[in-house]
Amino acid sequence: MSRIGNKAITIPAGVEVSIAAGNEVTVKGPKGTLTRQFSPLMEIKLDGAVITVVRPNDEKHTKQLHGTTRALLNNMVEGVSAGYKRELEIVGIGFRAAVSGKKLTLNVGYSHPVEFNVEEGLTVTCPTNTTIVVEGIDKQRVGELSANIRATRKPEPYKGKGIRYKGEIVRRKEGKTAGKK
Repeated sequence: MSRIGNKAITIPAGVEVSIAAGNEVTVKGPKGTLTRQFSPLMEIKLDGAVITVVRPNDEKHTKQLHGTTRALLNNMVEGVSAGYKRELEIVGIGFRAAVSGKKLTLNVGYSHPVEFNVEEGLTVTCPTNTTIVVEGIDKQRVGELSANIRATRKPEPYKGKGIRYKGEIVRRKEGKTAGKK
């Protein structure tokens, strides 16, 4: 039983959903348009302002697809109506970020600046030198770019320096001097 898959998705005002042959779903909203091809095993029904996903049988594979399909559809509807946003913080002396055009430049303690090209459909801003905001309508792409930026210099446990998500708690360790007696 998929509890997520059985939930109905309510479509907010201003969002249009169309289902083409072969389970290709297109969602249009105020922020943009997303299209995705889903498995032909799932049956996606559109009744007015409610989307439901129905599975044909109770095999393990179809149960897994059921919840995943519903979650992806919900993310599409939420993305075109409200959008997604990830905030990152840079901690460390001399560490900073800057955006120029479609390029994000990070100076995070390496001998060279690290540059990221921002894909179409995503926006990256730096309100301050130590804050990065990634926004877009596709949850997967926003999360992936944020994870790649964070992977440039993960927060280390001794001094806490590095790039972290806003609100992320980094477990701190005591240094060598803590063990000496």
